[in-house]
Amino acid sequence: MPRYLLFPGRHHLLTRFQADYLHRLATTGHHDTPDGDRAADDGVTVVWAVTSANHENTRRNPVPYHRREAAIERFSVLAGLRSVVVPVFDTAETDRFAEVTLKNVAAAAGLELTPANTVVACSTPQVAAMYARLGFPIAGVEADVDPTPARPWDVLLRLAADDPSWRDLAHPATLDVYARYRLDDLVRSVVNDPVVGDEGGLTATRDYRTYAEAFADAAQRKWTAVREHVRPGRIVDVGCGAGAVLELADREPALRESDLIGVEVARHLYEECVHKKAQGFFANPNVFFYRRNVLGGAVFAPRSVDTTMTFALTHEIWSYGDRMASLRRFVQAIYDHTVPGGVWINSDVCGPDGRDRTVRLRLSTTDGANPARPREDLASLPADRVAAHLAGLSTRARLDQFAVDYRFPFGFRPVDDGTGAVVELPLGAAMDFLTRKDYTDNWLSETQEEFCGLEWADWKALLADVGFEVDPASGPYRNDWIVTHRLAPTAALSTVDGTPLDWPVTHVLLVARRPVNT
Repeated sequence: MPRYLLFPGRHHLLTRFQADYLHRLATTGHHDTPDGDRAADDGVTVVWAVTSANHENTRRNPVPYHRREAAIERFSVLAGLRSVVVPVFDTAETDRFAEVTLKNVAAAAGLELTPANTVVACSTPQVAAMYARLGFPIAGVEADVDPTPARPWDVLLRLAADDPSWRDLAHPATLDVYARYRLDDLVRSVVNDPVVGDEGGLTATRDYRTYAEAFADAAQRKWTAVREHVRPGRIVDVGCGAGAVLELADREPALRESDLIGVEVARHLYEECVHKKAQGFFANPNVFFYRRNVLGGAVFAPRSVDTTMTFALTHEIWSYGDRMASLRRFVQAIYDHTVPGGVWINSDVCGPDGRDRTVRLRLSTTDGANPARPREDLASLPADRVAAHLAGLSTRARLDQFAVDYRFPFGFRPVDDGTGAVVELPLGAAMDFLTRKDYTDNWLSETQEEFCGLEWADWKALLADVGFEVDPASGPYRNDWIVTHRLAPTAALSTVDGTPLDWPVTHVLLVARRPVNT
Protein backbone atom coordinates (compact mmCIF):
# COMPACT_ATOMS: atom_id res chain seq x y z
CA MET A 1 0.00 0.00 0.00
CA PRO A 2 1.58 3.38 -1.00
CA ARG A 3 1.68 6.22 1.48
CA TYR A 4 1.10 8.89 -1.18
CA LEU A 5 -0.80 9.42 -4.40
CA LEU A 6 0.78 12.23 -6.42
CA PHE A 7 -1.83 13.86 -8.65
CA PRO A 8 -0.18 16.54 -10.84
CA GLY A 9 -2.32 18.76 -13.07
CA ARG A 10 -3.89 22.17 -13.49
CA HIS A 11 -7.10 21.05 -11.71
CA HIS A 12 -9.34 23.88 -12.88
CA LEU A 13 -12.33 21.56 -12.73
CA LEU A 14 -12.85 18.34 -10.74
CA THR A 15 -15.10 15.49 -11.87
CA ARG A 16 -17.24 12.81 -10.28
CA PHE A 17 -15.13 10.20 -12.03
CA GLN A 18 -11.98 11.54 -10.35
CA ALA A 19 -13.62 11.24 -6.93
CA ASP A 20 -14.55 7.59 -7.46
CA TYR A 21 -11.20 6.74 -9.02
CA LEU A 22 -9.04 8.43 -6.38
CA HIS A 23 -11.10 6.97 -3.53
CA ARG A 24 -10.64 3.45 -4.91
CA LEU A 25 -6.94 4.07 -5.42
CA ALA A 26 -6.47 5.55 -1.94
CA THR A 27 -8.36 2.79 -0.14
CA THR A 28 -7.06 -0.24 -2.05
CA GLY A 29 -3.59 0.79 -3.09
CA HIS A 30 -4.21 -0.28 -6.70
CA HIS A 31 -6.25 1.50 -9.30
CA ASP A 32 -7.83 -1.56 -10.92
CA THR A 33 -9.03 -3.26 -7.69
CA PRO A 34 -12.78 -2.78 -7.25
CA ASP A 35 -12.83 -3.27 -3.47
CA GLY A 36 -13.20 0.14 -1.84
CA ASP A 37 -14.51 -0.85 1.60
CA ARG A 38 -11.56 0.38 3.68
CA ALA A 39 -11.62 3.96 4.90
CA ALA A 40 -9.14 6.47 3.50
CA ASP A 41 -7.70 7.24 6.94
CA ASP A 42 -5.09 4.45 6.78
CA GLY A 43 -2.25 6.88 6.06
CA VAL A 44 -2.67 7.36 2.30
CA THR A 45 -2.40 11.03 1.31
CA VAL A 46 -3.31 12.49 -2.08
CA VAL A 47 -0.73 15.14 -3.00
CA TRP A 48 -2.29 17.57 -5.45
CA ALA A 49 0.51 19.27 -7.38
CA VAL A 50 -1.41 22.20 -8.92
CA THR A 51 0.60 23.31 -11.94
CA SER A 52 0.51 26.81 -13.47
CA ALA A 53 -0.44 28.00 -9.99
CA ASN A 54 0.80 31.52 -10.76
CA HIS A 55 -1.45 31.84 -13.82
CA GLU A 56 -5.07 32.92 -14.00
CA ASN A 57 -7.49 34.53 -16.44
CA THR A 58 -5.88 32.91 -19.47
CA ARG A 59 -7.41 30.40 -21.82
CA ARG A 60 -4.99 27.74 -20.64
CA ASN A 61 -5.46 28.67 -16.99
CA PRO A 62 -8.76 30.48 -16.40
CA VAL A 63 -9.24 29.82 -12.67
CA PRO A 64 -6.90 31.34 -10.04
CA TYR A 65 -4.96 28.96 -7.80
CA HIS A 66 -6.70 29.89 -4.55
CA ARG A 67 -10.08 28.96 -6.03
CA ARG A 68 -8.68 25.69 -7.37
CA GLU A 69 -7.28 24.94 -3.93
CA ALA A 70 -10.64 25.68 -2.30
CA ALA A 71 -12.41 23.26 -4.64
CA ILE A 72 -9.80 20.55 -4.02
CA GLU A 73 -10.18 20.86 -0.25
CA ARG A 74 -13.98 20.67 -0.54
CA PHE A 75 -13.65 17.74 -2.96
CA SER A 76 -11.39 15.89 -0.50
CA VAL A 77 -13.86 16.22 2.35
CA LEU A 78 -16.78 15.01 0.25
CA ALA A 79 -14.78 12.14 -1.29
CA GLY A 80 -13.26 11.02 2.02
CA LEU A 81 -9.70 11.76 0.96
CA ARG A 82 -6.76 12.99 3.01
CA SER A 83 -5.12 15.62 0.81
CA VAL A 84 -2.21 18.02 0.66
CA VAL A 85 -2.34 20.79 -1.97
CA VAL A 86 0.92 22.19 -3.33
CA PRO A 87 1.23 25.06 -5.83
CA VAL A 88 3.68 24.58 -8.71
CA PHE A 89 4.55 27.73 -10.64
CA ASP A 90 4.67 27.61 -14.41
CA THR A 91 8.07 26.75 -15.90
CA ALA A 92 9.56 26.80 -19.34
CA GLU A 93 9.02 23.57 -21.24
CA THR A 94 11.44 20.97 -19.90
CA ASP A 95 11.86 17.19 -19.93
CA ARG A 96 12.65 17.45 -16.20
CA PHE A 97 9.15 18.57 -15.28
CA ALA A 98 8.67 15.57 -12.99
CA GLU A 99 11.80 16.38 -10.99
CA VAL A 100 10.75 20.04 -10.74
CA THR A 101 7.34 19.05 -9.36
CA LEU A 102 8.83 16.63 -6.82
CA LYS A 103 11.19 19.34 -5.58
CA ASN A 104 8.25 21.75 -5.23
CA VAL A 105 6.40 19.20 -3.11
CA ALA A 106 9.45 18.68 -0.93
CA ALA A 107 9.98 22.41 -0.45
CA ALA A 108 6.34 23.36 0.13
CA ALA A 109 5.06 20.39 2.12
CA GLY A 110 8.21 18.66 3.41
CA LEU A 111 7.24 15.40 1.67
CA GLU A 112 9.89 13.25 0.02
CA LEU A 113 8.02 11.33 -2.66
CA THR A 114 9.82 8.25 -4.00
CA PRO A 115 8.87 5.28 -6.18
CA ALA A 116 8.78 3.20 -3.01
CA ASN A 117 6.12 5.26 -1.25
CA THR A 118 4.19 6.97 -4.07
CA VAL A 119 1.91 6.15 -6.98
CA VAL A 120 1.56 8.88 -9.61
CA ALA A 121 -1.98 9.44 -10.90
CA CYS A 122 -1.74 11.02 -14.34
CA SER A 123 -3.76 10.69 -17.54
CA THR A 124 -1.40 12.67 -19.80
CA PRO A 125 0.93 10.16 -21.50
CA GLN A 126 3.86 12.56 -21.96
CA VAL A 127 3.81 13.62 -18.31
CA ALA A 128 3.24 10.08 -17.02
CA ALA A 129 6.27 8.94 -19.01
CA MET A 130 8.49 11.44 -17.17
CA TYR A 131 7.54 9.92 -13.81
CA ALA A 132 7.80 6.38 -15.15
CA ARG A 133 11.39 7.08 -16.19
CA LEU A 134 12.10 7.90 -12.55
CA GLY A 135 10.65 4.54 -11.51
CA PHE A 136 7.26 5.67 -10.20
CA PRO A 137 4.28 3.33 -10.70
CA ILE A 138 1.59 5.05 -12.78
CA ALA A 139 -2.18 5.08 -12.40
CA GLY A 140 -3.71 6.37 -15.62
CA VAL A 141 -6.93 7.91 -14.20
CA GLU A 142 -9.14 8.53 -17.28
CA ALA A 143 -6.62 6.69 -19.48
CA ASP A 144 -7.22 3.52 -17.40
CA VAL A 145 -10.87 3.25 -18.42
CA ASP A 146 -12.45 2.18 -21.70
CA PRO A 147 -14.39 3.97 -23.01
CA THR A 148 -12.44 6.95 -21.72
CA PRO A 149 -14.51 9.20 -19.43
CA ALA A 150 -14.70 12.91 -20.13
CA ARG A 151 -11.48 14.54 -19.01
CA PRO A 152 -11.72 17.60 -16.77
CA TRP A 153 -10.59 20.00 -19.51
CA ASP A 154 -13.23 18.64 -21.87
CA VAL A 155 -15.86 19.22 -19.19
CA LEU A 156 -14.61 22.79 -18.73
CA LEU A 157 -14.92 23.38 -22.48
CA ARG A 158 -18.51 22.12 -22.31
CA LEU A 159 -19.13 24.75 -19.66
CA ALA A 160 -17.57 27.42 -21.88
CA ALA A 161 -19.83 26.28 -24.75
CA ASP A 162 -22.96 26.47 -22.54
CA ASP A 163 -23.43 22.70 -22.76
CA PRO A 164 -25.47 21.87 -19.61
CA SER A 165 -24.05 18.33 -19.47
CA TRP A 166 -20.96 19.72 -17.73
CA ARG A 167 -22.96 19.84 -14.49
CA ASP A 168 -23.62 16.11 -14.64
CA LEU A 169 -19.90 15.37 -14.99
CA ALA A 170 -18.42 17.95 -12.61
CA HIS A 171 -18.00 17.04 -8.95
CA PRO A 172 -20.31 18.76 -6.42
CA ALA A 173 -17.26 20.49 -4.92
CA THR A 174 -16.56 22.21 -8.23
CA LEU A 175 -20.24 23.08 -8.69
CA ASP A 176 -20.32 24.61 -5.20
CA VAL A 177 -17.14 26.70 -5.52
CA TYR A 178 -17.98 27.75 -9.08
CA ALA A 179 -21.43 28.92 -7.98
CA ARG A 180 -20.23 30.81 -4.89
CA TYR A 181 -17.49 32.67 -6.74
CA ARG A 182 -19.21 32.90 -10.15
CA LEU A 183 -16.37 30.98 -11.76
CA ASP A 184 -18.63 29.61 -14.49
CA ASP A 185 -19.05 33.16 -15.81
CA LEU A 186 -15.29 33.71 -15.53
CA VAL A 187 -14.51 30.53 -17.46
CA ARG A 188 -16.94 31.41 -20.25
CA SER A 189 -15.52 34.91 -20.51
CA VAL A 190 -11.86 33.87 -20.58
CA VAL A 191 -12.10 30.76 -22.75
CA ASN A 192 -14.27 32.53 -25.32
CA ASP A 193 -12.24 35.75 -25.27
CA PRO A 194 -11.72 36.90 -28.89
CA VAL A 195 -8.57 38.88 -28.12
CA VAL A 196 -6.42 37.44 -25.37
CA GLY A 197 -4.15 34.50 -26.18
CA ASP A 198 -3.59 31.26 -24.28
CA GLU A 199 -0.95 32.84 -22.03
CA GLY A 200 -2.82 36.04 -21.28
CA GLY A 201 -1.38 38.60 -23.67
CA LEU A 202 -2.56 40.37 -26.78
CA THR A 203 0.06 38.75 -28.97
CA ALA A 204 2.48 35.89 -28.42
CA THR A 205 5.45 37.93 -29.66
CA ARG A 206 5.08 40.99 -27.42
CA ASP A 207 8.02 41.75 -25.11
CA TYR A 208 6.19 43.04 -22.03
CA ARG A 209 9.41 44.04 -20.26
CA THR A 210 10.04 46.56 -23.04
CA TYR A 211 6.45 47.80 -22.83
CA ALA A 212 6.58 48.22 -19.05
CA GLU A 213 9.78 50.26 -19.36
CA ALA A 214 8.25 52.44 -22.09
CA PHE A 215 5.12 53.06 -20.00
CA ALA A 216 7.24 54.10 -17.03
CA ASP A 217 9.37 56.44 -19.14
CA ALA A 218 6.30 58.18 -20.60
CA ALA A 219 4.18 58.29 -17.44
CA GLN A 220 5.15 61.79 -16.32
CA ARG A 221 4.47 63.25 -19.76
CA LYS A 222 1.06 61.55 -19.89
CA TRP A 223 0.06 62.62 -16.40
CA THR A 224 1.12 66.23 -17.04
CA ALA A 225 -1.08 66.30 -20.16
CA VAL A 226 -4.22 65.02 -18.43
CA ARG A 227 -3.92 66.04 -14.77
CA GLU A 228 -5.98 69.25 -15.04
CA HIS A 229 -8.90 67.33 -16.55
CA VAL A 230 -9.10 64.60 -13.88
CA ARG A 231 -12.20 64.77 -11.71
CA PRO A 232 -11.68 63.45 -8.12
CA GLY A 233 -13.74 60.49 -6.96
CA ARG A 234 -13.55 57.10 -8.58
CA ILE A 235 -10.65 57.27 -11.06
CA VAL A 236 -10.05 54.38 -13.44
CA ASP A 237 -7.07 53.81 -15.74
CA VAL A 238 -8.16 51.26 -18.34
CA GLY A 239 -5.15 49.57 -19.90
CA CYS A 240 -3.00 50.77 -17.02
CA GLY A 241 0.11 48.85 -18.06
CA ALA A 242 2.37 48.47 -15.02
CA GLY A 243 0.49 51.19 -13.10
CA ALA A 244 2.96 54.04 -13.70
CA VAL A 245 0.33 56.76 -14.25
CA LEU A 246 -1.62 55.68 -11.17
CA GLU A 247 1.60 55.99 -9.17
CA LEU A 248 1.69 59.68 -10.13
CA ALA A 249 -2.02 60.14 -9.38
CA ASP A 250 -1.36 58.57 -5.98
CA ARG A 251 1.06 61.43 -5.17
CA GLU A 252 -1.52 64.16 -5.82
CA PRO A 253 -2.80 65.67 -2.54
CA ALA A 254 -6.07 66.65 -4.22
CA LEU A 255 -6.79 62.99 -5.03
CA ARG A 256 -5.96 61.49 -1.64
CA GLU A 257 -9.65 60.71 -0.97
CA SER A 258 -10.17 59.20 -4.43
CA ASP A 259 -10.29 55.53 -5.37
CA LEU A 260 -7.56 54.69 -7.89
CA ILE A 261 -8.40 51.68 -10.01
CA GLY A 262 -6.25 50.03 -12.68
CA VAL A 263 -7.61 47.63 -15.30
CA GLU A 264 -5.15 45.61 -17.38
CA VAL A 265 -5.66 42.62 -19.67
CA ALA A 266 -2.05 41.46 -20.10
CA ARG A 267 -1.11 39.01 -17.36
CA HIS A 268 2.53 40.11 -17.21
CA LEU A 269 1.61 43.76 -16.66
CA TYR A 270 -1.22 43.03 -14.23
CA GLU A 271 1.12 40.94 -12.10
CA GLU A 272 3.58 43.83 -11.99
CA CYS A 273 0.79 46.12 -10.73
CA VAL A 274 -0.11 43.69 -7.96
CA HIS A 275 3.57 43.34 -7.05
CA LYS A 276 3.97 47.12 -6.79
CA LYS A 277 0.97 47.40 -4.49
CA ALA A 278 2.33 44.64 -2.27
CA GLN A 279 5.70 46.41 -2.10
CA GLY A 280 4.14 49.65 -0.86
CA PHE A 281 4.44 51.78 -3.99
CA PHE A 282 1.06 53.38 -3.24
CA ALA A 283 0.27 55.54 -0.21
CA ASN A 284 -3.47 55.63 -0.91
CA PRO A 285 -5.10 52.55 0.68
CA ASN A 286 -7.86 52.64 -1.94
CA VAL A 287 -5.80 51.44 -4.89
CA PHE A 288 -7.17 48.39 -6.69
CA PHE A 289 -6.19 46.40 -9.77
CA TYR A 290 -8.38 44.18 -11.92
CA ARG A 291 -7.46 41.86 -14.74
CA ARG A 292 -10.18 42.28 -17.35
CA ASN A 293 -10.63 42.46 -21.10
CA VAL A 294 -12.75 45.53 -21.70
CA LEU A 295 -14.05 43.99 -24.95
CA GLY A 296 -15.71 41.24 -22.93
CA GLY A 297 -18.44 43.52 -21.58
CA ALA A 298 -19.06 46.08 -18.87
CA VAL A 299 -16.42 46.23 -16.13
CA PHE A 300 -18.07 48.83 -13.87
CA ALA A 301 -21.63 49.54 -12.81
CA PRO A 302 -23.57 52.26 -14.65
CA ARG A 303 -22.87 55.84 -13.55
CA SER A 304 -20.18 54.75 -11.07
CA VAL A 305 -16.92 56.27 -12.39
CA ASP A 306 -15.92 59.94 -12.19
CA THR A 307 -12.83 59.82 -14.41
CA THR A 308 -11.73 57.22 -16.92
CA MET A 309 -8.25 57.47 -18.43
CA THR A 310 -7.02 55.52 -21.43
CA PHE A 311 -3.55 55.81 -22.91
CA ALA A 312 -2.56 54.11 -26.18
CA LEU A 313 -5.49 51.74 -25.81
CA THR A 314 -8.19 52.64 -28.30
CA HIS A 315 -6.06 51.75 -31.34
CA GLU A 316 -5.63 48.27 -29.82
CA ILE A 317 -9.38 47.87 -29.40
CA TRP A 318 -9.77 48.95 -33.04
CA SER A 319 -7.04 46.59 -34.22
CA TYR A 320 -7.74 43.42 -32.24
CA GLY A 321 -11.50 43.71 -32.21
CA ASP A 322 -13.93 44.39 -35.03
CA ARG A 323 -12.56 47.85 -35.78
CA MET A 324 -15.29 50.51 -35.55
CA ALA A 325 -17.91 48.12 -34.14
CA SER A 326 -15.64 47.13 -31.24
CA LEU A 327 -14.48 50.68 -30.63
CA ARG A 328 -18.03 51.99 -30.53
CA ARG A 329 -19.01 49.31 -27.98
CA PHE A 330 -16.04 50.35 -25.86
CA VAL A 331 -16.90 54.06 -26.04
CA GLN A 332 -20.51 53.23 -25.17
CA ALA A 333 -19.34 51.20 -22.15
CA ILE A 334 -17.22 54.15 -21.00
CA TYR A 335 -20.20 56.49 -21.38
CA ASP A 336 -22.48 54.09 -19.50
CA HIS A 337 -20.19 53.75 -16.48
CA THR A 338 -19.43 57.50 -16.29
CA VAL A 339 -21.35 59.60 -13.79
CA PRO A 340 -23.23 62.63 -15.19
CA GLY A 341 -20.62 65.37 -15.37
CA GLY A 342 -17.82 62.80 -15.36
CA VAL A 343 -15.01 62.68 -17.89
CA TRP A 344 -13.23 60.27 -20.20
CA ILE A 345 -9.66 61.30 -21.07
CA ASN A 346 -8.16 59.44 -24.01
CA SER A 347 -4.64 59.90 -25.39
CA ASP A 348 -3.67 57.82 -28.40
CA VAL A 349 -2.31 57.77 -31.92
CA CYS A 350 -4.39 59.37 -34.66
CA GLY A 351 -4.68 59.08 -38.41
CA PRO A 352 -3.94 62.10 -40.61
CA ASP A 353 -6.74 64.08 -42.18
CA GLY A 354 -7.50 62.64 -45.61
CA ARG A 355 -5.75 59.39 -44.78
CA ASP A 356 -7.02 57.67 -47.94
CA ARG A 357 -5.51 60.13 -50.42
CA THR A 358 -2.51 58.96 -52.44
CA VAL A 359 0.87 60.52 -51.66
CA ARG A 360 4.49 59.95 -52.61
CA LEU A 361 6.93 58.73 -50.00
CA ARG A 362 10.69 58.91 -50.52
CA LEU A 363 12.62 56.54 -48.27
CA SER A 364 16.33 56.12 -47.64
CA THR A 365 18.01 53.24 -49.45
CA THR A 366 21.47 53.90 -48.02
CA ASP A 367 20.90 53.17 -44.32
CA GLY A 368 20.92 49.39 -44.69
CA ALA A 369 20.65 46.44 -47.03
CA ASN A 370 18.21 46.30 -49.96
CA PRO A 371 17.46 42.61 -50.61
CA ALA A 372 15.64 41.61 -53.78
CA ARG A 373 12.57 40.51 -51.82
CA PRO A 374 11.31 40.60 -48.21
CA ARG A 375 11.39 37.55 -45.94
CA GLU A 376 8.17 35.59 -45.65
CA ASP A 377 9.20 33.64 -42.54
CA LEU A 378 9.91 36.23 -39.86
CA ALA A 379 7.33 34.71 -37.52
CA SER A 380 9.28 31.44 -37.44
CA LEU A 381 12.51 33.10 -36.26
CA PRO A 382 13.61 33.77 -32.66
CA ALA A 383 12.91 37.33 -31.52
CA ASP A 384 16.57 38.34 -31.53
CA ARG A 385 17.00 37.19 -35.11
CA VAL A 386 13.89 39.10 -36.19
CA ALA A 387 15.27 42.29 -34.64
CA ALA A 388 18.72 41.74 -36.14
CA HIS A 389 17.28 41.15 -39.62
CA LEU A 390 15.18 44.31 -39.47
CA ALA A 391 18.02 46.40 -38.08
CA GLY A 392 20.10 45.50 -41.13
CA LEU A 393 17.51 46.69 -43.66
CA SER A 394 17.31 50.11 -45.25
CA THR A 395 14.19 52.15 -44.55
CA ARG A 396 12.96 51.42 -48.08
CA ALA A 397 13.48 47.68 -47.59
CA ARG A 398 11.63 47.81 -44.28
CA LEU A 399 8.56 49.08 -46.15
CA ASP A 400 8.61 45.91 -48.26
CA GLN A 401 8.89 43.81 -45.11
CA PHE A 402 6.14 45.82 -43.40
CA ALA A 403 3.79 45.11 -46.31
CA VAL A 404 4.36 41.37 -45.79
CA ASP A 405 3.86 41.34 -42.01
CA TYR A 406 1.20 44.05 -41.56
CA ARG A 407 -2.21 42.60 -40.72
CA PHE A 408 -4.09 45.36 -42.56
CA PRO A 409 -3.21 45.02 -46.26
CA PHE A 410 -2.44 48.11 -48.28
CA GLY A 411 -1.24 48.67 -51.82
CA PHE A 412 1.79 50.69 -52.88
CA ARG A 413 3.41 51.32 -56.24
CA PRO A 414 7.12 51.95 -56.80
CA VAL A 415 7.77 55.12 -58.80
CA ASP A 416 10.22 54.58 -61.64
CA ASP A 417 12.54 57.55 -61.07
CA GLY A 418 15.80 55.60 -61.29
CA THR A 419 16.45 55.55 -57.54
CA GLY A 420 14.08 52.86 -56.29
CA ALA A 421 13.46 55.07 -53.27
CA VAL A 422 10.01 56.47 -54.07
CA VAL A 423 6.60 54.82 -53.74
CA GLU A 424 2.99 55.94 -54.03
CA LEU A 425 0.54 54.79 -51.37
CA PRO A 426 -2.32 56.06 -49.16
CA LEU A 427 -1.28 58.69 -46.61
CA GLY A 428 -2.64 56.62 -43.72
CA ALA A 429 -0.61 53.57 -44.74
CA ALA A 430 2.49 55.73 -45.11
CA MET A 431 2.11 57.06 -41.57
CA ASP A 432 1.32 53.60 -40.19
CA PHE A 433 4.64 52.38 -41.60
CA LEU A 434 6.67 55.42 -40.59
CA THR A 435 5.45 55.39 -36.99
CA ARG A 436 6.35 51.68 -36.61
CA LYS A 437 9.45 51.26 -38.76
CA ASP A 438 11.84 51.59 -35.80
CA TYR A 439 10.05 49.12 -33.50
CA THR A 440 12.36 46.24 -34.36
CA ASP A 441 12.18 44.63 -30.90
CA ASN A 442 8.39 44.16 -31.13
CA TRP A 443 7.94 44.19 -34.91
CA LEU A 444 5.68 41.13 -35.15
CA SER A 445 3.47 42.52 -32.40
CA GLU A 446 3.36 46.07 -33.71
CA THR A 447 2.45 44.94 -37.22
CA GLN A 448 -0.78 43.52 -35.78
CA GLU A 449 -2.02 47.03 -34.94
CA GLU A 450 -3.33 49.92 -37.03
CA PHE A 451 -2.46 53.40 -35.78
CA CYS A 452 -4.22 55.44 -38.45
CA GLY A 453 -7.66 53.86 -38.59
CA LEU A 454 -9.45 57.01 -37.38
CA GLU A 455 -8.80 60.68 -38.08
CA TRP A 456 -9.98 63.61 -35.97
CA ALA A 457 -13.31 64.00 -37.78
CA ASP A 458 -14.09 60.32 -37.13
CA TRP A 459 -13.42 60.75 -33.41
CA LYS A 460 -15.70 63.77 -33.11
CA ALA A 461 -18.50 61.97 -34.91
CA LEU A 462 -18.16 58.85 -32.76
CA LEU A 463 -18.19 60.74 -29.47
CA ALA A 464 -21.19 62.82 -30.48
CA ASP A 465 -23.07 59.73 -31.60
CA VAL A 466 -22.57 58.04 -28.22
CA GLY A 467 -23.58 61.17 -26.30
CA PHE A 468 -20.31 62.67 -25.07
CA GLU A 469 -19.57 66.38 -25.24
CA VAL A 470 -16.09 67.16 -26.56
CA ASP A 471 -14.16 69.58 -24.37
CA PRO A 472 -12.35 72.42 -26.21
CA ALA A 473 -9.06 71.05 -24.83
CA SER A 474 -9.46 68.11 -27.22
CA GLY A 475 -7.79 67.86 -30.59
CA PRO A 476 -5.18 66.22 -32.82
CA TYR A 477 -1.51 67.17 -32.66
CA ARG A 478 1.85 66.23 -34.12
CA ASN A 479 4.60 64.75 -31.99
CA ASP A 480 7.55 66.77 -33.26
CA TRP A 481 10.07 64.55 -31.46
CA ILE A 482 8.96 61.69 -33.71
CA VAL A 483 9.24 63.94 -36.77
CA THR A 484 12.73 65.12 -35.84
CA HIS A 485 14.19 61.80 -34.73
CA ARG A 486 12.24 59.16 -36.68
CA LEU A 487 10.66 60.56 -39.83
CA ALA A 488 12.66 63.44 -41.29
CA PRO A 489 16.10 61.72 -41.22
CA THR A 490 15.02 58.87 -43.51
CA ALA A 491 11.81 59.91 -45.28
CA ALA A 492 10.10 62.74 -47.16
CA LEU A 493 6.45 63.22 -48.07
CA SER A 494 4.97 64.88 -51.17
CA THR A 495 1.91 64.97 -53.37
CA VAL A 496 1.86 62.75 -56.45
CA ASP A 497 3.06 65.70 -58.54
CA GLY A 498 6.06 66.20 -56.26
CA THR A 499 4.91 69.14 -54.12
CA PRO A 500 6.44 68.72 -50.65
CA LEU A 501 4.01 68.01 -47.83
CA ASP A 502 4.41 68.89 -44.18
CA TRP A 503 4.27 65.96 -41.75
CA PRO A 504 0.67 65.41 -40.57
CA VAL A 505 -0.72 64.92 -37.07
CA THR A 506 0.28 61.74 -35.22
CA HIS A 507 -1.73 61.80 -31.95
CA VAL A 508 -4.97 62.92 -30.39
CA LEU A 509 -6.05 64.06 -26.92
CA LEU A 510 -9.75 63.60 -26.19
CA VAL A 511 -11.46 65.10 -23.16
CA ALA A 512 -15.03 63.84 -23.38
CA ARG A 513 -17.65 64.68 -20.76
CA ARG A 514 -20.97 63.08 -20.05
CA PRO A 515 -23.57 65.86 -19.85
CA VAL A 516 -24.79 66.60 -16.33
CA ASN A 517 -28.44 66.13 -17.22
CA THR A 518 -28.11 62.61 -18.67
